[in-house]
Amino acid sequence: MVSILLKDITIADERKDVLIGGSRILRIEPSGSCVDWDLAGELEVMHCSGKVAIPGFINMHTHAGMALMRGIGEDMVFQDWIRKIWAIEDNFDYDFVYWSAKVACIEMIRSGTTTFNDQYWFFQACQKAAAEMGIRPAVGYDIIDHGDPEEAKRQMEQCQRKYEEVEDLWKKEGSIYELAFHAIYSVSEPMMTWAAEFARSHGIPLHIHLSETRKEVEDCKAAHGGLTPVEYLDAIGVLGPNLLAAHCLWLSEHDIELLARHGVHCIHNINSNTKLSSGYRFLYNELRDAGVNVCIGTDGCASSNNLDILEAMKTSALFQKAWRNDPKALPLDELLDMATINGAKALQLDSGVLREGALADISIVETDSSYFLSPGPFLANLVYSAHSDCIETVIAGGKVVMRGREIPGEREILHEARKVISKIK
Repeated sequence: MVSILLKDITIADERKDVLIGGSRILRIEPSGSCVDWDLAGELEVMHCSGKVAIPGFINMHTHAGMALMRGIGEDMVFQDWIRKIWAIEDNFDYDFVYWSAKVACIEMIRSGTTTFNDQYWFFQACQKAAAEMGIRPAVGYDIIDHGDPEEAKRQMEQCQRKYEEVEDLWKKEGSIYELAFHAIYSVSEPMMTWAAEFARSHGIPLHIHLSETRKEVEDCKAAHGGLTPVEYLDAIGVLGPNLLAAHCLWLSEHDIELLARHGVHCIHNINSNTKLSSGYRFLYNELRDAGVNVCIGTDGCASSNNLDILEAMKTSALFQKAWRNDPKALPLDELLDMATINGAKALQLDSGVLREGALADISIVETDSSYFLSPGPFLANLVYSAHSDCIETVIAGGKVVMRGREIPGEREILHEARKVISKIK
């Protein structure tokens, strides 16, 4: 792999030279220092005067296979929406998910995402698509048995077999293998406890939806002696530091205490939650103060309609400020952490931060626009004023995956994706 030198790029308001070798950041020094470096070997020099480097975003909850499903379930309540989605998904196959995931990767790259945490069918199609596009997926077998013991048995066997097929290969490619189950209302208790033990015993993350709607909480209490979904998962031994829990919207004080005690990572998905009217009062302050690692995600395009983390960051902050009646809620530095280093912590990645030795996951922001003319802080202008089209170049694991807003093969991918849309019925 060619080494890359970013000359005179701004990091945290300081002009730097950054040397990238292999998949990592090798050196960060004051601008002009590179004249003294031994730069033997093949080197690409990128002149970055006036541009700003930020860590690549980590989208912690996606369904990449839904990228071709925008607008098919509009103006519907969650329960009706998900039944429609499940019926449509019965027609999908490996080919559909592969091309849909390719489209998702295009969109994520364009908005500065270098790692995404996915949950969907035909997970190997998503992994292949992401690996080919050059960004890092966390993806694995997705369990949903709808309470059918025979289906649970079949999926346990298939999950074990699939894990053995891909484990060694994925480690070499840099992909993250995980296990997922959909939610407490779509997966049987024996299946959930099996999945939790499988994930723990193999040292992999477990990705789930949790406490997404008020109805989910009410139904759980009715079915399990007054226990909330969080309390129920605690009672059956699912909570733990490898658990990546999306939504976590309807939480009690005791729920937050349990999530913190077990080291669960919570993922906020504001656009999806508000669009489906699941709720908007995400308890960020309470989770943060309890010590919970809080990340951010977009959810899938069938509910959030896009995969733009920068947009999700802005909306998350605005809602926190509005419902709390507090303009200081969710400050910019914490917002950036949610979209970068907190996700890296959840996935046990040496990423999400620009420092020597870290993975070279970097987005380069072009500031030569009206959005950055004001003397306000760069991060304020990036989040509240600009749009993701200010992200000019993206480097993922030391490889340039977008240069000057151009992504290799984009036109061909869109052409092939149009061919599989007919499977949406």
